[in-house]
Amino acid sequence: MFENIIKNVTRFINLSQEEEKFFTDLLTCETIPKKTVLLREGEVCQFEGYIQKGCVRVYYLDDNGFEVTILFAIEDWWTSDIASFQEQKPSKLYIETLEDSEIYMLNPATKEKLLKEYPKFERVFRMLVQRNLSTLQNRLVNTISKSASDRYLEFVKVYPSIPQRVPQYYIASYLGVSKEFVSTIRKRLASKEK
Repeated sequence: MFENIIKNVTRFINLSQEEEKFFTDLLTCETIPKKTVLLREGEVCQFEGYIQKGCVRVYYLDDNGFEVTILFAIEDWWTSDIASFQEQKPSKLYIETLEDSEIYMLNPATKEKLLKEYPKFERVFRMLVQRNLSTLQNRLVNTISKSASDRYLEFVKVYPSIPQRVPQYYIASYLGVSKEFVSTIRKRLASKEK
Protein backbone atom coordinates (compact mmCIF):
# COMPACT_ATOMS: atom_id res chain seq x y z
CA MET A 1 0.00 0.00 0.00
CA PHE A 2 2.80 2.47 0.88
CA GLU A 3 5.40 1.13 -1.57
CA ASN A 4 5.47 4.21 -3.83
CA ILE A 5 5.74 6.83 -1.09
CA ILE A 6 8.46 4.80 0.62
CA LYS A 7 10.40 4.69 -2.68
CA ASN A 8 9.91 8.44 -2.98
CA VAL A 9 11.29 9.08 0.51
CA THR A 10 14.14 6.59 0.29
CA ARG A 11 15.60 8.43 -2.69
CA PHE A 12 16.83 10.87 -0.04
CA ILE A 13 17.26 8.85 3.17
CA ASN A 14 17.52 5.23 4.30
CA LEU A 15 14.73 3.94 6.54
CA SER A 16 14.67 1.13 9.06
CA GLN A 17 11.45 -0.89 9.31
CA GLU A 18 10.68 0.96 12.55
CA GLU A 19 11.11 4.36 10.88
CA GLU A 20 9.07 3.28 7.88
CA LYS A 21 6.21 2.12 10.12
CA PHE A 22 6.31 5.30 12.21
CA PHE A 23 6.10 7.39 9.03
CA THR A 24 3.31 5.43 7.38
CA ASP A 25 1.28 5.32 10.61
CA LEU A 26 1.19 9.13 10.53
CA LEU A 27 -0.20 9.28 6.98
CA THR A 28 -3.88 9.53 6.22
CA CYS A 29 -4.94 8.14 2.85
CA GLU A 30 -7.59 10.29 1.21
CA THR A 31 -9.61 9.16 -1.81
CA ILE A 32 -10.70 12.40 -3.44
CA PRO A 33 -13.10 12.75 -6.36
CA LYS A 34 -12.24 14.66 -9.52
CA LYS A 35 -12.86 18.44 -9.39
CA THR A 36 -12.55 18.66 -5.59
CA VAL A 37 -11.00 21.87 -4.31
CA LEU A 38 -8.59 20.89 -1.53
CA LEU A 39 -7.55 24.45 -0.71
CA ARG A 40 -9.11 27.83 -1.42
CA GLU A 41 -7.63 31.30 -1.32
CA GLY A 42 -7.92 32.64 2.23
CA GLU A 43 -7.82 29.21 3.87
CA VAL A 44 -4.79 27.97 5.79
CA CYS A 45 -3.25 24.92 4.13
CA GLN A 46 -3.42 21.96 6.52
CA PHE A 47 -1.73 19.32 4.39
CA GLU A 48 1.32 18.21 2.54
CA GLY A 49 0.18 15.45 0.23
CA TYR A 50 1.90 12.74 -1.76
CA ILE A 51 -0.05 11.84 -4.90
CA GLN A 52 -0.39 8.08 -5.11
CA LYS A 53 -2.85 8.34 -7.99
CA GLY A 54 -4.36 11.23 -9.88
CA CYS A 55 -3.62 14.74 -11.06
CA VAL A 56 -3.80 18.00 -9.14
CA ARG A 57 -3.65 21.61 -10.30
CA VAL A 58 -2.41 24.57 -8.26
CA TYR A 59 -3.67 27.98 -9.39
CA TYR A 60 -4.58 31.51 -8.32
CA LEU A 61 -7.10 34.08 -9.50
CA ASP A 62 -5.63 37.16 -11.19
CA ASP A 63 -7.02 40.70 -10.79
CA ASN A 64 -9.59 40.01 -13.52
CA GLY A 65 -10.80 36.79 -11.88
CA PHE A 66 -9.07 34.51 -14.40
CA GLU A 67 -7.49 31.28 -13.20
CA VAL A 68 -3.71 31.17 -13.66
CA THR A 69 -2.25 27.67 -13.32
CA ILE A 70 1.05 27.60 -11.45
CA LEU A 71 1.72 23.88 -11.63
CA PHE A 72 0.37 20.41 -12.16
CA ALA A 73 1.22 17.51 -9.88
CA ILE A 74 0.76 13.86 -10.80
CA GLU A 75 1.72 10.48 -9.39
CA ASP A 76 4.89 10.46 -7.27
CA TRP A 77 4.74 14.23 -6.71
CA TRP A 78 3.90 16.13 -3.55
CA THR A 79 1.38 18.97 -3.38
CA SER A 80 0.75 21.74 -0.89
CA ASP A 81 0.91 25.49 -0.47
CA ILE A 82 4.31 25.42 1.19
CA ALA A 83 4.16 28.99 2.53
CA SER A 84 0.65 28.65 3.96
CA PHE A 85 1.38 25.21 5.46
CA GLN A 86 4.71 26.21 6.99
CA GLU A 87 3.67 29.61 8.33
CA GLN A 88 0.01 28.70 8.98
CA LYS A 89 -1.09 31.85 7.15
CA PRO A 90 -3.97 32.23 4.67
CA SER A 91 -3.22 30.92 1.21
CA LYS A 92 -3.34 32.89 -2.01
CA LEU A 93 -3.74 29.65 -3.97
CA TYR A 94 -6.29 27.04 -4.91
CA ILE A 95 -5.46 23.34 -5.12
CA GLU A 96 -7.90 21.16 -7.08
CA THR A 97 -8.00 17.54 -8.19
CA LEU A 98 -8.37 17.14 -11.96
CA GLU A 99 -8.83 13.37 -11.72
CA ASP A 100 -10.08 10.98 -9.08
CA SER A 101 -7.08 10.93 -6.75
CA GLU A 102 -5.52 9.04 -3.87
CA ILE A 103 -3.33 11.26 -1.73
CA TYR A 104 -1.32 10.42 1.39
CA MET A 105 -1.54 13.41 3.73
CA LEU A 106 0.49 14.81 6.58
CA ASN A 107 -0.94 17.68 8.62
CA PRO A 108 1.19 20.19 10.58
CA ALA A 109 0.96 18.17 13.80
CA THR A 110 1.85 14.82 12.20
CA LYS A 111 4.71 16.36 10.21
CA GLU A 112 6.09 17.97 13.37
CA LYS A 113 5.79 14.67 15.22
CA LEU A 114 7.67 12.93 12.40
CA LEU A 115 10.47 15.51 12.34
CA LYS A 116 10.81 15.52 16.11
CA GLU A 117 11.05 11.72 16.33
CA TYR A 118 13.20 11.26 13.21
CA PRO A 119 15.01 14.49 12.27
CA LYS A 120 16.51 12.82 9.21
CA PHE A 121 13.14 13.41 7.48
CA GLU A 122 14.12 17.10 7.37
CA ARG A 123 16.34 16.13 4.43
CA VAL A 124 13.38 14.67 2.54
CA PHE A 125 11.33 17.83 2.86
CA ARG A 126 14.34 20.07 2.13
CA MET A 127 14.99 18.15 -1.08
CA LEU A 128 11.31 18.43 -2.06
CA VAL A 129 11.36 22.19 -1.50
CA GLN A 130 14.57 22.49 -3.53
CA ARG A 131 13.04 20.49 -6.39
CA ASN A 132 9.95 22.69 -6.27
CA LEU A 133 12.05 25.86 -6.32
CA SER A 134 14.12 24.55 -9.23
CA THR A 135 10.96 23.76 -11.19
CA LEU A 136 9.54 27.24 -10.56
CA GLN A 137 12.82 28.94 -11.49
CA ASN A 138 13.01 27.02 -14.76
CA ARG A 139 9.43 27.94 -15.48
CA LEU A 140 10.13 31.62 -14.81
CA VAL A 141 13.19 31.62 -17.10
CA ASN A 142 11.23 29.84 -19.85
CA THR A 143 8.35 32.30 -19.54
CA ILE A 144 10.68 35.29 -19.89
CA SER A 145 13.10 33.96 -22.50
CA LYS A 146 11.22 31.56 -24.76
CA SER A 147 8.53 31.93 -27.37
CA ALA A 148 5.09 30.51 -26.69
CA SER A 149 5.79 27.61 -29.08
CA ASP A 150 9.04 26.78 -27.31
CA ARG A 151 7.32 26.99 -23.92
CA TYR A 152 4.74 24.47 -25.09
CA LEU A 153 7.45 22.12 -26.39
CA GLU A 154 9.33 22.41 -23.09
CA PHE A 155 6.10 21.75 -21.18
CA VAL A 156 5.45 18.56 -23.18
CA LYS A 157 9.03 17.44 -22.62
CA VAL A 158 8.86 17.97 -18.85
CA TYR A 159 5.26 16.73 -18.43
CA PRO A 160 4.70 14.23 -21.26
CA SER A 161 1.50 12.72 -19.81
CA ILE A 162 -0.23 15.98 -18.83
CA PRO A 163 -1.53 17.00 -22.30
CA GLN A 164 -3.54 13.76 -22.49
CA ARG A 165 -4.86 14.16 -18.94
CA VAL A 166 -5.98 17.78 -18.59
CA PRO A 167 -8.08 20.17 -20.67
CA GLN A 168 -6.22 22.44 -23.09
CA TYR A 169 -7.44 25.59 -21.35
CA TYR A 170 -5.56 24.59 -18.17
CA ILE A 171 -2.37 24.11 -20.19
CA ALA A 172 -3.02 27.48 -21.85
CA SER A 173 -3.38 29.16 -18.44
CA TYR A 174 -0.12 27.52 -17.32
CA LEU A 175 1.73 28.77 -20.42
CA GLY A 176 0.12 32.21 -20.46
CA VAL A 177 -1.40 31.72 -23.92
CA SER A 178 -4.88 31.28 -25.36
CA LYS A 179 -6.50 27.86 -25.60
CA GLU A 180 -6.73 28.44 -29.35
CA PHE A 181 -2.93 28.78 -29.49
CA VAL A 182 -2.53 25.44 -27.68
CA SER A 183 -4.97 23.83 -30.10
CA THR A 184 -3.11 25.25 -33.10
CA ILE A 185 0.33 24.16 -31.93
CA ARG A 186 -0.92 20.67 -31.04
CA LYS A 187 -2.39 20.30 -34.55
CA ARG A 188 0.87 21.55 -36.08
CA LEU A 189 2.92 19.08 -34.06
CA ALA A 190 0.54 16.21 -34.87
CA SER A 191 0.80 16.93 -38.62
CA LYS A 192 4.63 16.86 -38.40
CA GLU A 193 4.50 13.42 -36.76
CA LYS A 194 2.56 11.95 -39.69
